[in-house]
Amino acid sequence: MDFLSSLDFSLIPQLLRYDATAPMIFSSGLFFFVFLLFLPIYGALRRYTTLRIVYVALFSLFFYYKSSGLYVILLVLAATSDFFIGRLMSRTSNRGKRKGYVALSMLINLGVLAYFKYFNFLVSLFFGLMNMLGLALGKPEWVLGEWQAWDIILPAGISFYTFQTMSYIIDLYRGEIQPLKRWIDYVFYVSFFPQLVAGPIVRAKDFIPQIYRKPTLPRAEYGEALALIVSGLFKKAIISDYISLNFVDRIFDAPALYTGLENLLGVYGYALQIYCDFSGYSDMAIGIALLLGFRFNINFDSPYQSASITEFWRRWHISLSSWLRDYLYIPLGGNRKGSVRTYINLMLTMLLGGLWHGAALRFVLWGAVHGVALAVHKMWCSLVPSSARGADQLPLWRRWLGRILTFHLVCFAWIFFRAESMQTAGEVLTQIATNFHPEVFLQFVQGYRLVFALMILGYMLHFTSHRLERRFRLFFARAEFVWQAAIVLALLTAVIQMRSAEIQPFIYFQF
Repeated sequence: MDFLSSLDFSLIPQLLRYDATAPMIFSSGLFFFVFLLFLPIYGALRRYTTLRIVYVALFSLFFYYKSSGLYVILLVLAATSDFFIGRLMSRTSNRGKRKGYVALSMLINLGVLAYFKYFNFLVSLFFGLMNMLGLALGKPEWVLGEWQAWDIILPAGISFYTFQTMSYIIDLYRGEIQPLKRWIDYVFYVSFFPQLVAGPIVRAKDFIPQIYRKPTLPRAEYGEALALIVSGLFKKAIISDYISLNFVDRIFDAPALYTGLENLLGVYGYALQIYCDFSGYSDMAIGIALLLGFRFNINFDSPYQSASITEFWRRWHISLSSWLRDYLYIPLGGNRKGSVRTYINLMLTMLLGGLWHGAALRFVLWGAVHGVALAVHKMWCSLVPSSARGADQLPLWRRWLGRILTFHLVCFAWIFFRAESMQTAGEVLTQIATNFHPEVFLQFVQGYRLVFALMILGYMLHFTSHRLERRFRLFFARAEFVWQAAIVLALLTAVIQMRSAEIQPFIYFQF
């Protein structure tokens, strides 16, 4: 009784409410606490399919509410509209009507996405075009001035679940899957919390059959799941978050205050940061799903080990790149209509892929860099067929030459992806090209010891990841519970300490 009386139950409503300043994510302590409460009930319901589906769907909607507030209503409406469109499509064999239902689904999904993500971007482009034409043609009435952006908050994960619902309707139209009969099953598919906010993008034909299976968790899969969660948390919360806060953000906030060497190291740091951020979150999502009895495909396969840009896109964000291939590149014609059309299709796919990441010209430029690189590599492979091989199939010198060239091409494109503006990207490139100052390297290492150590550790783990992952998963599968718990607690403690530790800015030169 004394313990219960010491608890402050008035905090429970506060924990249940959405807090815009602290949205729920996998690496937050609140999520781990809530997830530990969720698991026993989920285990008790594993034999009761309908109750389990309803329970997980409700928890997923609560998770999204804690991530995005009332935009959970938008998620439910998107799921509802595509569920009924899918049901209507399944009742007709008329090709024209089926195409009409696909068009209706695309109009709704892309229309909502366009408003929340691209409205300000598109209107500002229109204003800029009208201003330019008005000045060029001497039509002052065409000059609209500067667009005052509307305050539109982007719902978390809308790009991911939009692609997921679109793939369901398209696969249904192609006859690759059967329509779901119950609305709650479709809500479960769209809102499944491990992959809802940041992927991976899960295909209906891969996921839906698993909904109705009784969840099982053999010891080997339990070890694999824990290893994925621990490694993902380490990559996301320790490496990515720390080097971002304490180094990368500072470089890109004011690149002119740092030497070219520091800017270059900042770009290398960002390449590691974004990989650890994306792949770490994916690993946690895949691991949590596996604990619940659902197996997702791998989403990142050591992409910086790629010896070509084509191989990079086979290893980087695999669920996204395969989605773009199957639902955009191939429908555009793929490589079936000649070389020139293939290069155009690659460019269009990557331009739209860049725009999917963000509503700014710098994302389009990022996509253009990758599109041109893919087209050039495709052309080179037609002249030198051995260049199409993966890194593991190449001689050692060609493998590492390809890796170095590919990595630096990717890093060059990351500059536009990370910079807040084209001016910032230009400053980073200018400092690297004209203000390098390699003599500050030792000072950098002394001033940013932990950042430098984490960067070295991160890249070393990346280039030895397959062997280490196998050993790590085998260890977790065989280890006693006390050792598993000790590792998890030690990691959580390290995360808390890393987040409370912040080093002071260390600027060597100002020019």
